[in-house]
Amino acid sequence: MEQRTGSAPAIELVEKNGELTLSIGGEQAMQAWERDLMWASADMLCEYGGENGGEFYEVGLGLGLSALRIARNPATRRHTVLELFDEVEDLFRARHPDLPDNLSIERGDFFRRIFELPSESIDGMFFDPALDMEVWTDRALWERTMPEVVRVLRPGGVFVPFFSTRPELRWQYVPHFRSIRVERHPFTAYDTTTYTHGTSGDAYIQCYRKD
Repeated sequence: MEQRTGSAPAIELVEKNGELTLSIGGEQAMQAWERDLMWASADMLCEYGGENGGEFYEVGLGLGLSALRIARNPATRRHTVLELFDEVEDLFRARHPDLPDNLSIERGDFFRRIFELPSESIDGMFFDPALDMEVWTDRALWERTMPEVVRVLRPGGVFVPFFSTRPELRWQYVPHFRSIRVERHPFTAYDTTTYTHGTSGDAYIQCYRKD
């Protein structure tokens, strides 16, 4: 969960009744049932690597499901993950001590770091931070941020946000891209999952392409 002000939240992995949850500030940030959707999103991202291997950037480590999938794809030359919290990385490394050589993890706040990234430096960005609702609804913030995302993508590069369980394009991203690819995938969440619209049905993976 992106915390731009205030004290750091409590972060833990909760394993209960066969369910695995990354909890940040007492809220469900990510759960293991997401694996197939995260893998499908990662595979879509990797389709857009360059001729010499893709250079990808991911925002939000979570359980590391997509990070490992992207790094282990034969089309990936380098994959960098930006994570806000030390504790999230520590939990991930404890479960995955042997990481791919092409995977690196950086610390930072995306809404500041994006302005520091070089122009046309990556082939694709996977975007999956857990954000406070006040961040999601801050229109001025997204109007400042998304042009920077487009700037750092190479021509033909893509921006892939985390899946949606509603069949709608996100207003934060749509104005900044002309080409949008959407794939529908079935999902089944835990009965205890609170951040999806229902615990089963269809999820939608969106891929925004820079012309």
